[in-house]
Amino acid sequence: MDRQVIFRDPKRPVRPSFMVSLGLQTSGEVESASQGAAPTTRAASEPDASDTSDARATPKHTSDARIRSILEEHYAFIWRQLRRFGVPESRVDDAAQEVFVIASQKLDAIREGSERSYLFGTALRVASQLRRSAATRHEVGFSTPPEMEAIASRPDELLDRGRARALLDTVLESLEDDVRAVFVLYELEQLSTKEIAELLDIPVGTAASRLRRAREAFEAKVGRLFPKGGSR
Repeated sequence: MDRQVIFRDPKRPVRPSFMVSLGLQTSGEVESASQGAAPTTRAASEPDASDTSDARATPKHTSDARIRSILEEHYAFIWRQLRRFGVPESRVDDAAQEVFVIASQKLDAIREGSERSYLFGTALRVASQLRRSAATRHEVGFSTPPEMEAIASRPDELLDRGRARALLDTVLESLEDDVRAVFVLYELEQLSTKEIAELLDIPVGTAASRLRRAREAFEAKVGRLFPKGGSR
C-alpha cells in the first residue's frame, strides 16, 4: 500500500468562514457567494480603479497576497500533519484554521522561505494543546479507536482503508512527538532526512537518529498488536 494512501490529501475546499477569519473575505461576500451571486472579491494585489491614491500594493494588499499564497501551498500538508498528530477528522478543519490564523497574525515575523517550517511547528503545538484538552475532558476521538480490537484479531482486514487508518492513528499516538514528527515526514510525506533536518531546524544526524528510534518504536508497537506474528 502506498505510504500516503491512508491519509490522502483531503482535496477539500477551504471553508468560507476560514477565509473570513483570515480577513481575505467579508461575511457579506461569503453570503453573496452562497446565494449564487458573482464573486466581488478582487485579487489581493489588484488595486481599486476608483482609488486615486498610489496604485502600488499597500502593506495590507501585500500581506493578503502572502497569506493566500501560504494557504494555497501548505493547507493540505498542515491538514495531514494535524491528523497524524492525533487530531480527529471532526476537529481537524478547525485546528487547521487556528494554525493559519496564528500565522496571519505573526506574518511579519515569518521569514520568507521558512513558511512551512513555521506552520509545521505551529501545527504540532495546536495538536498538542487539543490532545491535552481532550484528555482532560475525556473526549471521544482522541483516544485509541474502539475498532482496534477487531483489527488486531483479524489482521488480514488491514487492507481496508478505514481500519488501516485506525491502526496508524493508534501506533503514531504511541510515539513521542519528536520522533513521530520525523517518522511522519520521512515515511508518509516522503521527505529526505536532509529536508526533515531543515524543516525542523535540527542536525541531519539528529533527524537520522530520531528516525531510527521511531522505526524501532513503531515496529515494537505493531509487534504488541500482533503478538502471534499475524500477516500485516
